[in-house]
Amino acid sequence: MQQATASLPNDVIDQRALSKLKWRSRRGLLENDIFIDRFFKRYESVLTVRHAQGMSDLMGLSDADLLDLHLGRKTLLQVDARLARDDISEVLNMLRAIP
Repeated sequence: MQQATASLPNDVIDQRALSKLKWRSRRGLLENDIFIDRFFKRYESVLTVRHAQGMSDLMGLSDADLLDLHLGRKTLLQVDARLARDDISEVLNMLRAIP
């Protein structure tokens, strides 16, 4: 019997996981959708399990908090101290990157 191996944090996510992440990342606020759409267009081929977890955790925020983070009006600590992690900071920097 073959045992399934767990994905490592730096493994690139597969198409199914990418599709689920994109679905989970849909937002009600157009400004957030613009940031997120640009993020996926730029990074979808290199997103890792670690990035996907960070992005998923960010998507648990309200639209207002997410936009404040994108625009730098608030820090992760101000929004939720549990989000002040390296993986989330990295994804947030990727979201903020100017194309």
